[in-house]
Amino acid sequence: MSASLATVAYIGAAILFILSLGGLSNPETSRRGNLLGMVGMALAVLATVLGPRVSSAGLAWIIAALVIGGGVGLYAAKVVKMTQMPELVALMHSLVGLAACLVGFASYVDTSMPLQGVEKTIHEVEIYVGILIGAITFSGSLIAFGKLSGKIGGKPLLLPARHWLNLVGLLVVIWFGRAFVNAHDVQSGMAPLIIMTVIALLFGVHMVMAIGGADMPVVVSMLNSYSGWAAAATGFMLSNDLLIVTGALVGSSGAILSYIMCNAMNRNFISVIAGGFGSGGGAPAKKGDAAEPQGEVVPVSSQETAEMLRESKNVVIVPGYGMAVAQAQHTVFEITQTLREMGVNVRFAIHPVAGRMPGHMNVLLAEAKVPYDIVMEMDEINEDFPDTDVAIVIGANDIVNPSALEDPSSPIAGMPVLEVWKARHSIVMKRSMASGYAGVDNPLFYKENNRMLFGDAKKMLDEVLAALRA
Repeated sequence: MSASLATVAYIGAAILFILSLGGLSNPETSRRGNLLGMVGMALAVLATVLGPRVSSAGLAWIIAALVIGGGVGLYAAKVVKMTQMPELVALMHSLVGLAACLVGFASYVDTSMPLQGVEKTIHEVEIYVGILIGAITFSGSLIAFGKLSGKIGGKPLLLPARHWLNLVGLLVVIWFGRAFVNAHDVQSGMAPLIIMTVIALLFGVHMVMAIGGADMPVVVSMLNSYSGWAAAATGFMLSNDLLIVTGALVGSSGAILSYIMCNAMNRNFISVIAGGFGSGGGAPAKKGDAAEPQGEVVPVSSQETAEMLRESKNVVIVPGYGMAVAQAQHTVFEITQTLREMGVNVRFAIHPVAGRMPGHMNVLLAEAKVPYDIVMEMDEINEDFPDTDVAIVIGANDIVNPSALEDPSSPIAGMPVLEVWKARHSIVMKRSMASGYAGVDNPLFYKENNRMLFGDAKKMLDEVLAALRA
């Protein structure tokens, strides 16, 4: 393939990526957007592999790598459950960071294109920054994977003087960056490059370890942004225009998503990075403390729940991570169908940070074939709760916690939440009285109009469905 043809293919791929992002902005066009992204990536890979910069001698190695990587990707797509998507996304981000690091080191030791003067300095700055971002993304994403998969606790690790540690690390990175750029040869420049890489890896670990469980959805989108900038830096190292454009698209869209989610949680982005919010302990709510919500918890049976739903005119369903864990989305869809056939107006309320990653609940509901037009965002449906007969919460906690609005001393004070307690009746489905991912107790459980349906969400919903159809 000639250089001009490869350039045309890159332009076509870039256009497809932009159209893909446009399609992914709406649930109804998301499948088309995903398909456009796949076609664009296939075109980009083919243009790169068959392009003028790849020699015939190295083509066999590249094809072998494509086969192995593609095989791993296909296997993961088949075996990974929808509930495991957040940790899979975090793991994929780590691979982008690792690739940026490896390409950076390879580009530094490559002597096939000798550079002099300003060109050499610019190229070395690209390498240094690319490896820095890549290393932070790699280690941070691995820690995020551990937290999301439960291998690492959600409680933030708050080291003494952690902000000063970060500042010292940044100054050391800048110092060694100067030494790296002023190095006369590869041997003398390798030491500061390796030291910086180790510091960046430690910073990535420290940064994500200091972030509490409640902020993990923001962390996923933030790491998505980091992976994009790492890819863009790799593009600069390789003088690949498409990689620069693609990385910039991913980086900027991830940054915008992080900003939107921080607004949805009434959180400052810098405070998220600084960490400390959400203990993630999942400990049972304590009784007897004056600071704790007081009142009686009223349990309800699946039969009684079905009766309440059958007698309702307006029902709002609030899905949470518990629904994902129980894989109850298909039963939820069947209940929705049954109620709609009875003339009940059923809608879904989605909080921006429900689940463990952005759009987690939307993906699960789409998989279960829930109609897009009844899936509402928080801002669209919050004011409708006073006119709702039953609001049923499936495995959600922090996103329906009235403490955010009623208790200024609460760790989640000011966070916008779904105001389900304003409905005529609310039903919360949980396995136990354990607190949510933020480790904050929920006064909703003790309100007079609330009922608790304890048990596995899938099992309980199956019983509710059977009672509705009886």
